[in-house]
Amino acid sequence: MATFISKEQFLEEHNKLSPSNLQATLAMLDRFKEEKKPLMKDNGWCLDKLRIPFISWLTALQKDPERKGRASRKKETYRNYPETHYEG
Repeated sequence: MATFISKEQFLEEHNKLSPSNLQATLAMLDRFKEEKKPLMKDNGWCLDKLRIPFISWLTALQKDPERKGRASRKKETYRNYPETHYEG
């Protein structure tokens, strides 16, 4: 049976068990909850159910720090250059 705890308790337990590079904040938990709505359908924080997905999400977030700003970035332009045909 899953035991639900408050967001603050989840944060405290997560940070207690995690190395410094995986420490989280309440803002990160809010963002995780928004981005991973299907995981949060129970409307509570279950350490056993959510910690591994949270760590995976957090690790991916650290690898791609510009993830949020990517949509506003100018679209890259690729040009078609004339084909070169070699006769041999």
